[in-house]
Amino acid sequence: MAGTHEPVAVLGIGAMGHGMAASAVRAGIPTIVWNRGPEAARDLAELGAEVAGTAADAARRAAIVVTMVTDADAVLSIAADQGMLAALARGAIWAQMSTIGVAGIDRVAAMAGAQRPDVTLLDAPVSGSKDPAEHGQLTIFASGPAEARPRIAPFFDAVGQRTIWVGEAGAGTRLKLVNNTWLAFATEAVATSVALARRLGLDTETVLDALGGGPVVSPWQAAKLRRIAGGEFSAQFALSLALKDVHLALEAVGGGFAALACLADEWQQAVDQGLGGQDLTVVTRALEQQGGTP
Repeated sequence: MAGTHEPVAVLGIGAMGHGMAASAVRAGIPTIVWNRGPEAARDLAELGAEVAGTAADAARRAAIVVTMVTDADAVLSIAADQGMLAALARGAIWAQMSTIGVAGIDRVAAMAGAQRPDVTLLDAPVSGSKDPAEHGQLTIFASGPAEARPRIAPFFDAVGQRTIWVGEAGAGTRLKLVNNTWLAFATEAVATSVALARRLGLDTETVLDALGGGPVVSPWQAAKLRRIAGGEFSAQFALSLALKDVHLALEAVGGGFAALACLADEWQQAVDQGLGGQDLTVVTRALEQQGGTP
């Protein structure tokens, strides 16, 4: 099966990139991986991925290159400083799948257009956290030239359960910001309601029993409620990364959206308390501690 697919290089083996690379290997796609810290890719080599010594080496050996890192500066550093963009073969696809905001994808597109017009840029951030990434169940917000779709489809099908094509490169990023704004308010509803319940003398199980089966609580929120009830705040989607995405949404519109700005301020306080590496639902704890016991 591997011979039927073009080789894919995944650059950035964090929680998301690791799961995506593993899903590609399981689908029989020849997969090359690179990470600044090589230890993150060790188990992928055991699964059958090839580990490249540099980002440029990985790009040189692949027809499709995926970047999945924290922010726009990291993407541009890989492309320029690490030599990825120059190493791409003529006609290669660069699938930029990190969440980097509107200004970020504009910078990436400008660099690619100026330096490598012979390379096809796809803007395709994903929705989902660590577990969906590991199980190939992400949602992909893809944008870019239609002629690239058949070539990228095997990889997108391997890492995602759903791909939504939304127009020219840049539209995917815009839809991702909308998605994560929805996610932010869904999280805030859970965190604020649980914190309020606890300060009123109710436990989380009571909230879960009362609301979990009703129409206003999504399956995602119900799962988060169960984790909070069990005191489980290990990062599925780290608070610091969720806050980054909220800031990207606010930056994209340049003003207004007072409720989202207030949410960002509240979450920043939790990050300042040292909670940024935990799951975004850890905001519950920060809210519980505000004002002391009623």
